[in-house]
Amino acid sequence: MAIEDVIVVSVPVSDQDRAKAFYIDKLGFELVREDDSVPGLRWVQVRPKGGTTALTLVTWFESMPAGSLRGLVLGSNDIQADYEKLVARGVEFEGPPVQQPWAASETVFLDPDGNSIVLQQR
Repeated sequence: MAIEDVIVVSVPVSDQDRAKAFYIDKLGFELVREDDSVPGLRWVQVRPKGGTTALTLVTWFESMPAGSLRGLVLGSNDIQADYEKLVARGVEFEGPPVQQPWAASETVFLDPDGNSIVLQQR
């Protein structure tokens, strides 16, 4: 098979500036692209520093209302340290990391629109 990678995941948001600030300032992502060359459409793309998959913060998909994303899993090499750092930056988690049968440990947080994101120990 020729498919090698996931390049972009669309994250539905209501306010691209607020979402961009959350993903960059609180999660520590980097801005990959910001462009409004297509009339009526603003492309805002972020990704974890050193990561290969980017998140596009979208407002234009009617079938994807802001806050509807579930099942996005971010990997961490030190989940406890990352959890503590993100809590200090104001990220609100459902609780501390918990050992799971399918992963070393994981926890869940919401972005400003209510998109549910899992942080999982690699």
